[in-house]
Amino acid sequence: MFKGLSHFAFTVSDIDASVHWYEMILGLRLVARQRQDNAYTREMVGFEDAVLEVAEFELDPAHGDLTLELIQYVHPPGDRLSLSTTNVGVAHLSFIVGDIDAEHRRLASHGVEFISPPVDITEGMNKGGRACYLKDPDGITLELFQPSARTGPAR
Repeated sequence: MFKGLSHFAFTVSDIDASVHWYEMILGLRLVARQRQDNAYTREMVGFEDAVLEVAEFELDPAHGDLTLELIQYVHPPGDRLSLSTTNVGVAHLSFIVGDIDAEHRRLASHGVEFISPPVDITEGMNKGGRACYLKDPDGITLELFQPSARTGPAR
């Protein structure tokens, strides 16, 4: 039986650029960084010559063990694929915010690409909340979500 969550991960093209963006633009706290050039990593990921650069960011201070892991495959390098949210297997990560309009303005002032401005959620379990999608430097989709005062954070 599962006992909880450990981390959520995205593969990125340039670990240094991604660390800068997630730390300095998005505002996440970097908690660890390492190069993984060892036998267990190669066995686990299924590439006999794998070398990874990994950065871990704190996602929720109340749950310090829950992190966002960014991974650059130094070897073998990966291909750029379509990250359209309609493609099977493409994920997104949603951040709860208190003032979505302020966060949208702050991130837009740094040149962050948004799919839309914040929209009102008019139906479903998050009715009364507001949300918008944005893109990281690799085109990975992230979400800002402001729950309604009535319903609280999404489950």
